[in-house]
Amino acid sequence: MAASLTPARWLIPWAARAPRPSVRCMSDSDTTVTSGQSAGGAANTRPAGVMLKVYQRGLLVFLAAGVVQIFLAGLGAFRLLHGAGDPALDPHRMLGFVMAGMAIIILILTLIARAEARAIAGAVLLVFLTAFLQSLLAGLADDHVVFGALHATDGLLILAIPAYLYLWTGRRP
Repeated sequence: MAASLTPARWLIPWAARAPRPSVRCMSDSDTTVTSGQSAGGAANTRPAGVMLKVYQRGLLVFLAAGVVQIFLAGLGAFRLLHGAGDPALDPHRMLGFVMAGMAIIILILTLIARAEARAIAGAVLLVFLTAFLQSLLAGLADDHVVFGALHATDGLLILAIPAYLYLWTGRRP
């Protein structure tokens, strides 16, 4: 890229750089990167990467399931207060197991889309938190209520990770 003589380029040195793609896709035939510059200097007009879109949609579905999960936790907790017994939390438990499977699918989509290390690390952490730590904390909460509080806090972290990944991949060119 040619050097610019405008003062804005002097004050903001990163503005002169060409944008880097955040996700590289498997093949250029059907999944490509949406931004960048060609050798002639013209911007690429190739379609958006299909796997990037699938990955982003998967994150949104996971977030929506997380909102339903919070609703089911509250519903089950108040049913317990009114004497419904242990089955009151069964829908919450079942959706938790489904979300663990969804986290594994998100990890696979992250790898297929050839995302950067940050997205892969986030997806691995998401699988660990949903598939292992949530069940462990819920089981330990039967004996010590502090683990129940950590279970809820971990649930918020589980929702923060895909929200961050979605916003981060959406901002990247």
